[in-house]
Amino acid sequence: MNTDIPHLKLLPEWTEHEAIILAWPDEYTDWAPWLAEVQQVYITIIEQLNRHQIPVVLLARPTQIEQCQQHFEAKEAKVLLVEADYNDTWVRDYAFLTCKQGNDLVPIEYQFNGWGGKFDAQKDNRVNQGFLASLCKNTLISYPLIAEGGAIEIDEQGVILSTASCLFNPKRNGNITASQYARNFANQMGASQLIILNHGHLSGDDTDGHIDTLVRYTPQQGLVIQSCFNRPTDSHYAGLTALVDECKHVLPRHSIFELPLPQIINENGERLPASYANYLIANKTLLLPIYRQPEDNLAIDIVGSAYPEHKVIPIDCSPLVKQFGSLHCISMQVPTGTFKQSVINQMHKGVSVYVQ
Repeated sequence: MNTDIPHLKLLPEWTEHEAIILAWPDEYTDWAPWLAEVQQVYITIIEQLNRHQIPVVLLARPTQIEQCQQHFEAKEAKVLLVEADYNDTWVRDYAFLTCKQGNDLVPIEYQFNGWGGKFDAQKDNRVNQGFLASLCKNTLISYPLIAEGGAIEIDEQGVILSTASCLFNPKRNGNITASQYARNFANQMGASQLIILNHGHLSGDDTDGHIDTLVRYTPQQGLVIQSCFNRPTDSHYAGLTALVDECKHVLPRHSIFELPLPQIINENGERLPASYANYLIANKTLLLPIYRQPEDNLAIDIVGSAYPEHKVIPIDCSPLVKQFGSLHCISMQVPTGTFKQSVINQMHKGVSVYVQ
């Protein structure tokens, strides 16, 4: 297997999409204690995407297909159901990434081991080859490196942002160095530069500090940062303030948009990693997680300022954060030109089940 394919370039999230991938939460996932309310969040997300002409590829277990069909057909949705088996629904970290190669779009995958062996991810790690690759025009490229989609943020110049706490967890890739990561990402995703940030972490985050909970690019050379400016006595204040300062230092030409930090404690007394930076850019819309917190309206305003060409759509993600994740974590965008034309045609015909 060739693991050094030249001329591949990972596309930034604001590239035009033809679909969003989700995986349906059911009683066999960790969503079981909050299943009804979490499923309603997924339904709301799908409705909003469809309303803005973005179809959804929805992974679902065979036992769930009929339920999904009945529900979404009633809503006249554009949903392509793909029978699949998976451990959980965090598709951001195991669904394929899409790179441009000449005029072609090529799906690539890394290996997923449950964020450094914290959780069983054997089924998740087989989703691309077993269920998604057949939808794509071009052959899936598989790399042996362990990496998650939520750990990588890229702009149109190919500058990748990631975090030291995630990349250097030895349970991912042993003692791989920064220069080795940079070389791999350059060869495999066309990265022109790798910036590894050393500050910032949210309590309760199982991912070891995924970048998509902390810092996001904008198309106008901006950085949206999960800050803590509104809570100077919070335990996160020092680390997130240091993150803002670090971003200003390594990317001095970028405009900075600092987000307020909410404080959500679950019934077990655990701080939940609620991040407003965990949003999904979907063509000219932006789905922004909110959490029924006093900071929600300010976050909406700040993100709107950072993305003036996008329509910001708030989504109540307070049920999602109970499982220590949010909106970006459960979704993966598919750039236009990735899927076979037959798949595109089927997605736009309502609700149907994909047959390989």
